[in-house]
Amino acid sequence: MRLKNIIINILKNEVVPAMGCTEPVAVAFACAKSKQVLEDESIRKIQVLVSPNIYKNGLGVGIPNTEEVGLSISAALGISIGNSNKGLELLEDVDENIVLKAHKILKEIPFKLDIKDTDKKIYIEVNIEGKNNNVHLIIENRHNNIVYIEKNNNVIVSKESNDENKDNTEISFLINKKIQDIVKTIEEIDKEDLLFLLDGMNMNKKMAQKGLEKKVGIGVGYRTKKLIDKNVLSNDLLNNSMMITAAGADARMSGVNLPVMSSNGSGNNGLTAILPIVAFNQKYPQTNDKLVKALAISHVINCYIKSYIGRLSALCGCAVAAGTGASAAITWLMGGSHKQIDGAIKNMIANISGMICDGAKPSCALKVSTSASVAVQSALLAINENITFDRNGIIEDSAEKTIKNLGILSNEGMYNMDQSILGIMGNMN
Repeated sequence: MRLKNIIINILKNEVVPAMGCTEPVAVAFACAKSKQVLEDESIRKIQVLVSPNIYKNGLGVGIPNTEEVGLSISAALGISIGNSNKGLELLEDVDENIVLKAHKILKEIPFKLDIKDTDKKIYIEVNIEGKNNNVHLIIENRHNNIVYIEKNNNVIVSKESNDENKDNTEISFLINKKIQDIVKTIEEIDKEDLLFLLDGMNMNKKMAQKGLEKKVGIGVGYRTKKLIDKNVLSNDLLNNSMMITAAGADARMSGVNLPVMSSNGSGNNGLTAILPIVAFNQKYPQTNDKLVKALAISHVINCYIKSYIGRLSALCGCAVAAGTGASAAITWLMGGSHKQIDGAIKNMIANISGMICDGAKPSCALKVSTSASVAVQSALLAINENITFDRNGIIEDSAEKTIKNLGILSNEGMYNMDQSILGIMGNMN
């Protein structure tokens, strides 16, 4: 019973809508909340400090309802909106007047965006100096998790990461269970408790449709569809999974004005965890009961893996976490045994465990395209008993041990990777 309740809690907390790329949105959210606390007085100075991972993921991605990219404009948009009540969907309110106001803020008010020296993957600090009041706000560990607010040296919020501790307790309980026990428990959950996951599926399908209708970004999904229509590529499950998932990322990374359902703090993880299952359902229609449980398996395994590699990491979470969740779910939909589900996970990690994350940007569509196609391939291989041998590279005799090894690779083996990536990006003209 406890595992069932924890799985449902994790799904409700981690599978949430987001408008735009999660890192710029989180900065906009933090700044909007800061302005809300400051109230309607004039601003004299703004400082925004972010973790290296937030900085890396916010530099090159399109902002919804604008033709802008980056964290500075996101911060200014948040202050212009001045209301955080819509959470990570606040950018749906952006219009031409708000954009003009944001540019005026960046032009007329001293503004500084910098990298915080912190080991935390998710960290956003906002300091606003007004005419009569000052506000200091911190987000940590989750993109919408405000842990501290101070106004004029008076502490308004000081959660001291209590929510994080609760989350960590639930995640610790989850990852101490075997994946087969997690899947068995999801199989026993009432469909009604998981129906909300269909909202996320429909939301992400709409985003993917935008990427199929016309070329946005670099047009990975759009061009794949054209090649399928011309019979250059076959109209099969693998190519459709690749096409629809890439189209979702094409549209989202270009700033299309639609929300997506995120997974474990990432919109692209949400696309990758959900859309290969959509492709499978389009080819082989499933009941809602099967669909919601497959979506639950995908999201929970994504969360399970990211608890080892980090919400933001040097590894591409879409590939090694969300893609692996989708592969396990597709294997389950095909009637795979628990051994075969484990095999799909091991096949995924044996294949694309080295894919790096060099920030959120339009070319993420290529990475999620690869992730989606490998998810299908790994499932098809596993269901036919073609599974990576044990003790091959980082692959162990169980999915759980293999995922632990992936965590070591991410956190120890690639410790300096983000700094190297930021150095390369900073040296580009």
